[in-house]
Amino acid sequence: MRNALVLICALGLGGVAAAQAPKPAAPPAAKPAPAAAKPPAAGAAARAKAGATPVFRIETAKGTMVVETYPTDAPKSFEHILALVKRRFYNGQAVHRVVAGQAVQFGDPQSRNMMLVDWWGRGPNSGSGSPIGVSEVSKTRQHRRGTVSIANAGSPAAGDSQLFIALRAVPKWDGHYTIVGQVTSGLEVADKLARGDKITAVTVTGAP
Repeated sequence: MRNALVLICALGLGGVAAAQAPKPAAPPAAKPAPAAAKPPAAGAAARAKAGATPVFRIETAKGTMVVETYPTDAPKSFEHILALVKRRFYNGQAVHRVVAGQAVQFGDPQSRNMMLVDWWGRGPNSGSGSPIGVSEVSKTRQHRRGTVSIANAGSPAAGDSQLFIALRAVPKWDGHYTIVGQVTSGLEVADKLARGDKITAVTVTGAP
């Protein structure tokens, strides 16, 4: 497949010696102060640990798919895709690649322009322009029907915005692409998608 983030400030307060004076009676022992509550962890990955896994909703010209995400498996990759979804990066794009019976792929902003059809899915402008930069390939998850992964040009760290949905299990993809989710509803829509079909909108629920 192709082309497819605490500063702890320790403030030392120096004590000032008091003038010598008779020692007052010792005050009654005070109860220890309750431990300060830990601030809530930030990010969608932390929220997922608490049981609220974010969900992507992919609306297309042929129906809607719902994707369960795996933010704890691939946190940087997930946050990257989440940021794109929040800024409506995918809205109005088209499916730019279909491998019959294997996968459908989208995520190239050039696919909004029919004049650039020969460049869909490839070239320097076929992504957001900011590759993820790390490999988060799962050692346990496998590519099965409905798996959502990040396409790349030879290295998972080079992945950016392009996503593909597996239409069947393809073991040879395991270990080569970062898996970020699984279609849980509407997988039959993926079966119907053809090159040029519009991605109307991609939205997220359950994420900060």
